[in-house]
Amino acid sequence: MTELIRFDDVSFAYPNGHVAIENVSLSIAAGEAVAIVGQNGAGKTSTAKVMNGLYKPSKGDVTVAGENTKSRTTAQISRKVGYVFQNPDDQIFHNDVYSEIEFGPKTLGFTGSELEDRVYAAAELSGVSAQLDENPYNLPFSTRKFVAIASTLAMGCEAFILDEPTAGQDLAGMETIGRIVESLKAEGRAIVTITHDMQFVVDNFERVVVMANKHIVADAGKREIFWNLPVLEEAMLKQPYLSELANELQLDGRVLELDEFVQSFRRPQAVERV
Repeated sequence: MTELIRFDDVSFAYPNGHVAIENVSLSIAAGEAVAIVGQNGAGKTSTAKVMNGLYKPSKGDVTVAGENTKSRTTAQISRKVGYVFQNPDDQIFHNDVYSEIEFGPKTLGFTGSELEDRVYAAAELSGVSAQLDENPYNLPFSTRKFVAIASTLAMGCEAFILDEPTAGQDLAGMETIGRIVESLKAEGRAIVTITHDMQFVVDNFERVVVMANKHIVADAGKREIFWNLPVLEEAMLKQPYLSELANELQLDGRVLELDEFVQSFRRPQAVERV
């Protein structure tokens, strides 16, 4: 896969001197889905904001599609790496949903039917086609999150960052987010999520980056991460609920999925232990 985002020994400090991330090295390829997990203050959001140029590294280099972010404006980088904020109210500023979704691709120079196609496609994928004439602030918080997602999708970026996308979502919303992730992966776009929802990670992401104390402490496949108990303890994270239950029952296999749990539970040795 083609490398899209690269961190080389990157640190970032705020103007007051507070260090948010330290000595982070990371590579994300086109079409890759990566979940960044860790407790509040671990450095997740700062890492993501460095990816799309909202923050510039204090040390080290970040490249996006081969271009060093230090030599590009935030606006230039955001055309390649879209960012959906945790709070959609930090992102929404138009009086109707259509105008909100239209704004990004319109600023990129799209017009006419191509612009309309982008708006309608993003709205459909995000499940807000019926709300295009509505004022976003008349919509529930969970729906406003999808308006913010649609406005970023319409830009057609090479990479997308979703900050806590499942917060405040019901089952239908979770399923819609899952479809969005799968659609982006199928199109060969990179997708990065920052999340505390470990089940969302299990269901939609193969690679997991664990952060703690401003550093990356592990970067591996989800099964390896969620059964590496010392790493989870260091990052103060819990296993997904099925893995945690399987661990309590001492079932064989590094269980992540429901069918794996059932199969492990039915094995004679598992039944004997129970």
